[in-house]
Amino acid sequence: MLALSGANLAVANLVSANLNEARLSEASLNAANLKGADLVGANLREANLFRANLNNANLRGADLFQANFNGANLFGANLLGVRGANLTNAVGFYR
Repeated sequence: MLALSGANLAVANLVSANLNEARLSEASLNAANLKGADLVGANLREANLFRANLNNANLRGADLFQANFNGANLFGANLLGVRGANLTNAVGFYR
């Protein structure tokens, strides 16, 4: 399990990255490119994903409690079973 809690990954290129069950709580992922990333079961509590690209990312079962998704691209993302998500200001999320 990858431990990156509190890491500064702003503007990082994480296209198709394997972040399965990664600990990313309180991480800064502002404008990070997570297109097609595997985030199944990841801990993203209080992470900042402002304007992050999560196009076609797999977030199944991820913990998103108090994570910031303002302006994040969620087109095609798998959000099945996510916990604590507030995706009101995300792009491409349909209720």
